[in-house]
This record gives sequence, structure tokens and C-alpha cells, in this order.
Amino acid sequence: RGLTDISLLERFIHLRYVDLSKNKLKDLAPLSSLTQLLWLKVDRNLLTSASIQELPYLQVISFDCNCIMDLEGITHPLLANLSLKENKIQTVLGLSHDQLFSLQVLELRGNEIKTTAGLGVSKLKKLYLAKNTICSLEGLEEFEKLETLHLRDNKLEALDGFSDSMKCLQYLNLRSNGIKSFREVAKLQVLPMLQALVLMDNPCAKEPNYRLEVLSRLPQLQRLDKESVEEEERKEVENIRQTRKEKEK
Repeated sequence: RGLTDISLLERFIHLRYVDLSKNKLKDLAPLSSLTQLLWLKVDRNLLTSASIQELPYLQVISFDCNCIMDLEGITHPLLANLSLKENKIQTVLGLSHDQLFSLQVLELRGNEIKTTAGLGVSKLKKLYLAKNTICSLEGLEEFEKLETLHLRDNKLEALDGFSDSMKCLQYLNLRSNGIKSFREVAKLQVLPMLQALVLMDNPCAKEPNYRLEVLSRLPQLQRLDKESVEEEERKEVENIRQTRKEKEK
């Protein structure tokens, strides 16, 4: 509606669900009086900051497609789902586990993030970082509860940074990065629960026997790229592994 002023909302203190998407808002200060708010959507505005006064019951916020540059000032204690897709965020610093101890889903795809270092919310279950410029993975050992990690369309060439403390990670998307060597793929052996891996559109995916090479290093996978792992493949992989063991002896 082209709104630039939402001060009228201050008097509606019992509002629970507010959608202010597709306006021209630069300031969300009037929302501070809506202390019963559970769900807030402010996509496609002109916001440069995600900072709002702490709202005690707020559980879901979407700030997609604004001009937000950092993660400072997000302190809602019950916040479970935070989306900041397609903004101008360059660093993941600013989020604090002490203030966001309920946060489980964080969506940051389509920003300008270069590294995962400093993301201080360790109870996350789903983390979406596709379409950034990430070239190094740091600080991931804190994410003991993470189940899904999405890193499609970044600039990763090495897979250092994964840790055996990531004992819940089941789905990892690395599509369209710069991973050339199966030695890098082997570094994912530290992830005990990894079941689904997406590696298509990496240089290594063009190598001969690509699927067998990956599965011989990660035999626990149930799914590679878009296809489930078949029983015949498992038998082939087992033969390859036995042959390698004999050669090593």
C-alpha cells in the first residue's frame, strides 16, 4: 500500500499477527507497544535494520527483501523462526544465544556473507545460507543440534570446518560450489548422522564414477543429489571398499 508510517498501530496492543509486506517502511518503532505479537512479516520494505524493542512472545519474524546490513538488535526470547533472505548482510555476528535461546530456524540466503564465523546461536536446527559468498566454514562445532545445513551457490573449495560434535546433521546441500577433490568429500566422514548430501554442479560431480566415489567414502548416505542410494550401488561400493583395503594391506 506504499505505507511509510504505521504509528496508528500503537493503539492495537492485542494484535497477534501483523503483515506489513510490500510497503515503504523504514522504521518499526511503533510495533514496540504490541507486546502480545506472535508473528510479524515485513518483507519488501526499505528497512536498514532488524532491530526492534524486545517483544516477549514473538515467535516468527520475516524481514526478507529489505536493505538490512547486520544482525544487531534481535533479542526476542521466544523467537523460533527468523528469516532475513535477500538483504545486504555481510557478517553473521550480532545474534546471541543468551537472548535467542529458542531460535531453531535461521534463513539468510541471498546475502553477502563470507564466513560462518561468529554465529552465536548454537541450538539451531535448520540453517539456510545459500547464495552468499562463503569461502570458509568456521565455528560449526557449536551446532550440536543442527539437522539441516544449506550452502548452495557459495564459493567453497574446501570442506574443513565440519566437526564430529555435529551429531544431528542429516541434510547437507553443497550444490554449485567449487569442490574439486574427493579428498574434500571424505572430510564429511566426521558427520555421523549425515543421510542426504547434494553435491551436483561441483567440479567433482563431473568425475568418472562420481556416485560410487562419494558413496565409498560416505557409505551411510541414503540419498545423493536427487536420487536415493540403490541396493546395487551399495554392493558395488562394498566391493570397491574391500579392494581398497586389500591394496592398502
